[in-house]
Amino acid sequence: MLIQVGELAKRAGLTVRTLHHYEQTGLLTPSARSEAGYRLYNLSAVQRLHMIKARAQAGLTLATIKDYLDRQTLSLPELLTQQIDMLNAQLRDVGRLRDRLLVLREALASGNEPDLESWLQTLELMKMYDRWFSQQELAALPFAAQDEQRAQAWRELTEEVQTLMASGCPTDSPQAMRLATRWMERLEQDTAGRPEFLTRLNEMHAAEPQMVEQTGVTPAIIAYITEAFAESKLAIWARYLDEEEMAFTRQHYFDRLQEWPALVAKLHQACREGVAPDSASGQALARAWLELFQSYAGTRPQTLQKFRRAMEQAFDEGHLDDAGSAELAAAGDRILDAAGAGTCRRVITGQPARPDDRGRSSGVRAAA
Repeated sequence: MLIQVGELAKRAGLTVRTLHHYEQTGLLTPSARSEAGYRLYNLSAVQRLHMIKARAQAGLTLATIKDYLDRQTLSLPELLTQQIDMLNAQLRDVGRLRDRLLVLREALASGNEPDLESWLQTLELMKMYDRWFSQQELAALPFAAQDEQRAQAWRELTEEVQTLMASGCPTDSPQAMRLATRWMERLEQDTAGRPEFLTRLNEMHAAEPQMVEQTGVTPAIIAYITEAFAESKLAIWARYLDEEEMAFTRQHYFDRLQEWPALVAKLHQACREGVAPDSASGQALARAWLELFQSYAGTRPQTLQKFRRAMEQAFDEGHLDDAGSAELAAAGDRILDAAGAGTCRRVITGQPARPDDRGRSSGVRAAA
């Protein structure tokens, strides 16, 4: 099936002149021409136009988009996933603004004129947490609640980290690794075991200076804890990998460590939405997981099997279970299954490795 240039422009919300410009720059070439000379576009061209518009809405220039598409660094299902994530973020912003406007309207209706600060907060889309979480999410997020006992627990943890750092205690020391595990356990508890909350909390901490002032948790502290927790995982794997394998893993483990939390959040979302493992989006998620895992594990089947055994043993010994990583271990196990079989089936919602794995959560421990 082919569609004429005028019809495509109308359906895409563009002008014919814009499509002509895309052709002149090599961004979008017509698939054929009619006998009358009209430009015609097939399904592949329409899909490419979708990707062009999606990238343009993300703020990329046409030259950057062309280079991006020519290198084919992102599949269409992966692009759709990115668009959905962007729209979800926009919906959260709209929801937060709506909630704030309702508060102002109720105040006016009750005869209580909102003060200057209330209006300023509305212009800012609400206070710090409200800029990142909806009211419904805040109700489920322990970290945002006013709880002096919780605040004291975090102050004590932070002071312990500061003490270790001041004493020059290395991140691969038993003290540092134990403290990092306690930190992660507490963090998982206070983010309700939801990786998407943890991911957004990390983003908020990086973007909001008030977070450092409020919690005392500096970027240096976060870096220390992250590295110490990673070292605890490396210590587990060192018991199973040979010298060459361990050297490769240690060399590359930290390269893409920060990509794991967002990917784990997407995995949990896919599970909640019932995404089929063999669907396009399921396969895209599986490929992303496998690529990230193999970035430090390598591609040798024998090595991947060693990681499988290490994760199973760590779970049995309570190392992963104590850190709340049972579901991650199961997901990782299915990834290794997929890698060994040369396919990405069963990566997302397949049969869990253990009956009680489903429903458990992991946070930044996604690198485990």
